[in-house]
Amino acid sequence: MLRLLQIEFIKLWNNRASKVLILSYFILMVLIAGISMIKVDFGPLKFHIADVGIFNFPYIWHFNTFMAAFLKLFLAIVIVSMIANEYSNKTIKQNLIDGLSKKELILSKFLTIGVFSLASTVFIFLISLILGLIYSDFNEVSIIFSDLEYLLAYFVKLIGFFSFCFFVGVLVKRSAFALGFLFIWFIGAEIIPYTYLASKYSKEVADSVSRFFPFGSMWSTITEPFSRLNVIKSAAQQVGEDISRDYSVQPLQLLIVLCWTTIFIYLSYVLLKKRDL
Repeated sequence: MLRLLQIEFIKLWNNRASKVLILSYFILMVLIAGISMIKVDFGPLKFHIADVGIFNFPYIWHFNTFMAAFLKLFLAIVIVSMIANEYSNKTIKQNLIDGLSKKELILSKFLTIGVFSLASTVFIFLISLILGLIYSDFNEVSIIFSDLEYLLAYFVKLIGFFSFCFFVGVLVKRSAFALGFLFIWFIGAEIIPYTYLASKYSKEVADSVSRFFPFGSMWSTITEPFSRLNVIKSAAQQVGEDISRDYSVQPLQLLIVLCWTTIFIYLSYVLLKKRDL
């Protein structure tokens, strides 16, 4: 396995675009910490975003994993390019000539996806821990390390999303077309059906169905955290709105994403096995 990973990371590190995207991704994740520095001091208006409570334990695990997930597009481009470059540079054929089986080729890509997902999860853990220790009003060990299931959900979400990107890369073989396919799928196979169900039946029905779709299942792993803030709850109560919901990570939702991950990796292998390279 280490040999397979070494081969993949040598390819990625020798690709300038991939190197820039990977570094940009982790730099942008660090910039999440910059949110804590936002202060408004304009006459009587004084505001420090850290005072809102977004960096309190254990809420910070929920907030940061939800926000960091939006940056996954950077690594998605790397994943799609990873397989597209194999075709354009003929390295996939060379690897097979050199003795790498198609099963090992798929395994090497999946291991790379796993490493990216794990590295991102560890990175967001460290950033959140540091910010929480600096700004949180609650520093008891039992509170600090509660709600860590959001990190698991974040990891599963990345694994699922990157596996989908990899499958599309194998299917389409070109980076730009693959990314375009992802966008078309998102609009045509998920947004439009969701809108139809919500208008014809109800939002609850649309939510229940969409959580079984690829993108919908990934989105549902981590519920939006904003309505969980006390300041938002208070504002909603003043206008007579009840925005309370279940914010916990649902094991069934993680299982759905893992099922899609298995399907995407298996279909990638089937395509690669049948395709004349």
